[in-house]
Amino acid sequence: MATKKKGMKVYSTAFSHNGHIPPRYTCEGENINPPLEINNIPEEAKTLALIVEDPDAKDFVHWLVWNISPNEAIAEKSNSGINGINDFGKTGYGGPCPPSGSHRYFFRAFALDIELDLLAGADKNALNDAMKGHILDKAELMGHYQKRKVMA
Repeated sequence: MATKKKGMKVYSTAFSHNGHIPPRYTCEGENINPPLEINNIPEEAKTLALIVEDPDAKDFVHWLVWNISPNEAIAEKSNSGINGINDFGKTGYGGPCPPSGSHRYFFRAFALDIELDLLAGADKNALNDAMKGHILDKAELMGHYQKRKVMA
């Protein structure tokens, strides 16, 4: 009897699922992307896409990136793939920066059966539209962040 392969998973060496995102990866630190590893990627995947957003701030988009090679980890402070525009109005990664309280940040990875024909600077709607019908598997990693309190 064949064993079913486990689904795709997203990991980070910087924080665990449901863990605390270190300040280094936020607006209070270096504001660089954390290292990410995606495992159990379907063999037929041609590329990966990543959407990072904060549902506690009306799905505020922190990072859109696509056409990432499925054979490489996403290194810290890297620029793999093609970057879309985030809700800070910039392309590339924009770290957690909640206005108040603790927010959840979802790092969602998508394995795709094609390379997307999407120009840099595209928004989340364009990315979602381009991925329709091409998602082989998906996974997510969620981390929390709350701004450090300012000492008086």
